[in-house]
Amino acid sequence: MRWLLAAALFLCTSSHAHQPVMDMAPRWANGYGIQIRYEWYGSNDLKRGRDDIANLQGRKRFVNTTWLEGVYTFDRSVRLTAKIPFVDQRRTVDQNGLPVKQSASGLGDIVIGLPLKRYSNRRGMTQNWSLTPSLRVPTGTSSGDFPISDGSWDAGLSLGFSRETPKFYQLYGLYYWKEGSGKRGMQTGDSFGLDVNLGIHPWHSNETNSGIFLMWDLSASHSDAPNQQNLTTAAGADRVYTGPIFVAYRQNLMFRAEFKFLAYERVDNIALSRGNQFSLSVGATF
Repeated sequence: MRWLLAAALFLCTSSHAHQPVMDMAPRWANGYGIQIRYEWYGSNDLKRGRDDIANLQGRKRFVNTTWLEGVYTFDRSVRLTAKIPFVDQRRTVDQNGLPVKQSASGLGDIVIGLPLKRYSNRRGMTQNWSLTPSLRVPTGTSSGDFPISDGSWDAGLSLGFSRETPKFYQLYGLYYWKEGSGKRGMQTGDSFGLDVNLGIHPWHSNETNSGIFLMWDLSASHSDAPNQQNLTTAAGADRVYTGPIFVAYRQNLMFRAEFKFLAYERVDNIALSRGNQFSLSVGATF
């Protein structure tokens, strides 16, 4: 079963900050893990509500984030996670009818989580319920025309259930983020959502302790609109993403690739579409 526990390292990773990385592995006291995750999203599609509209000023936004993420387990049911983002973001905005380019790069807001789990195991199967309080620390800059952070302290809470067998994997998660008051009068809207991962485990080698997982993800979210003083990438919207996930592992090393299609999007007022999402991860447990 140890391969199953180790492979779970990347099964429940999410591009959303609400779901702490590696909240399922390692599952032994004094275990720890680390991973690097690259995430990309963006588009030049302009929307009013659900409809695409003409983008005469060439507005666009693209965000690249490299996450350094780690976990430490006090025991299998209590762990501490940290996610440290390094952000590179660029956009073109409309100012008085003229396109203006803006950019920013640097450290983003660090996310700290405390996943609390209750396990139950049977022969060839393990499952757990999880409750995860999280804190987002305003370590990113809130200065400039395109700030990385609004400068607020934010609190998150997620509830999840997962089940694994040698052939199948499933994860269901609900989350909510309460946004604090930021700097310079900025205020980001609260958000909540649902994540579902379903997948199969078509191949595993006992000899080399390696294998692959193939999964499909479905994510739905709602974000309240930020106030008019907010200059970050935050926007009020309803979104549904879906797409494939590929996970490969060997011993204690893992690789994950994920592509999410934007299946549905409704923005408040007029805003740029978030676009499709892509991420790559590599990591290890010890």
